[in-house]
Amino acid sequence: MTVLKDSYPLYLNNRAVQPNLDLAVTDKFTGEVAFRTALATPDIIDEAIAGTVRAAAPFAAMASYERQAVLDHCVKRFRERFDELAWALCIEAGKPLADAEGEVTRLIDTFRVAAEEATRNYGEVQPLDISARSKGYIGMWKRVPIGPCSFISPFNFPLNLAAHKIAPAIAVGAPFVMKPASLTPLGAIIIGEVLAETNLPEGAFSILPASRAGADLFTTDERLKLLSFTGSPGVGWELKAKAGKKKVVLELGGNAAVVIDADADLDYALERVVFGGYYQSGQSCIHVQRVIIHEAVYDTFRDMLAARVKSLRSGDPKDRQTFIGPMISAKEAQRLKGWIDAAVAGGARLLAGGGCEGAMLEATLIENCSRDSELYREEAFGPAVILSRFSDWEQALEEVNDSKFGLQAGLFTRDIHKVLGAWDHLEVGGVIVNDVSSFRVDNMPYGGVKDSGLGREGVRFAMEDMTEIRNLVIRQA
Repeated sequence: MTVLKDSYPLYLNNRAVQPNLDLAVTDKFTGEVAFRTALATPDIIDEAIAGTVRAAAPFAAMASYERQAVLDHCVKRFRERFDELAWALCIEAGKPLADAEGEVTRLIDTFRVAAEEATRNYGEVQPLDISARSKGYIGMWKRVPIGPCSFISPFNFPLNLAAHKIAPAIAVGAPFVMKPASLTPLGAIIIGEVLAETNLPEGAFSILPASRAGADLFTTDERLKLLSFTGSPGVGWELKAKAGKKKVVLELGGNAAVVIDADADLDYALERVVFGGYYQSGQSCIHVQRVIIHEAVYDTFRDMLAARVKSLRSGDPKDRQTFIGPMISAKEAQRLKGWIDAAVAGGARLLAGGGCEGAMLEATLIENCSRDSELYREEAFGPAVILSRFSDWEQALEEVNDSKFGLQAGLFTRDIHKVLGAWDHLEVGGVIVNDVSSFRVDNMPYGGVKDSGLGREGVRFAMEDMTEIRNLVIRQA
């Protein structure tokens, strides 16, 4: 069995540093301290940002094949440390082992795609002779690294959401400082440990667990040219307001809906809704929160889903048979439990679950939920799913859009005309057909609209944000 160390360092300008052991990280199932790690002070963060400034020129000067080699090394080492990485996720994030192993696989995919894209940072030749005054001129442009970047990653995918910032930065040659979530810092620290084995220029990266109160420089420091934040909407929009002149990319919350039409394959839809609604205890911004079902199949699908939800096994995420593990904290579980109870008090019908003990919230299924309730309007970020029925397709699409969020939506239908119409009409960053909103492949453009954020992740698209266009115009003699 994999055993974690008692303590871990932070990474300052490519090197492991252990200034303190101030951050205690708990096993999210037992509540006991699993390990301790260093907590970066403002002085350390300032030193790291200064390091990115020094590293900017030599990192940008690295050949693309050299940056690719760094990423290839990471892929190799992550494969070798697969079990350790999965076990770390199980402990620090409370992920059931199957979910943890899935995230490690995606970490490897993300770095592998970045390695491929590292040599594809293309430019373009542009004709400029669009009128007589520009005859004899030719233009061309290329992408160059934006400069030092600031990354802040969340607790729910400690490996892969960190990877979606780190891997593209390495691919383009942009030095960075990263603040992982204090609840789950180990994934990013292990990435830092692997990066420290490479020949990146000194200062190319720093991995710095830090308290929110002491981490203001990640947002406000003018030496940083880009802030990429993944987390809650309230925090994200606040950081954007404080970020100054730097570019800001925000991947925030969601309240994802899935529409099941009368012609859907109900058995397949059932499997996918169970996955999308309850994997890793619903702690995903594209978790299925609302399921909108055609009235012709509503009763059938509701009963099928309720039976499956009641059968889901909850408990210790270290047990390979567990499907529902703990939420990130008892506080978060009680918050969602309160929303569920309020919805039921307001007239909703509880079909499954609803119980809560500590951080363990039962897989919950509800119908007839008021649209004014917090459970309907806000981001649940836990194992709770709401059912409603529709009779008209356009009505269903309007219900999908009835949210301040707009990240992804799922549609189960065999009608291509409905699909194309929904693609035009839905106010979301991505429409997933014949699968749930939770589906993501790590090379696709990913992000949202409205309160769900700004910009897109996915390796190639993140690389665009981490670079700037530099134009060249030549007058041909």
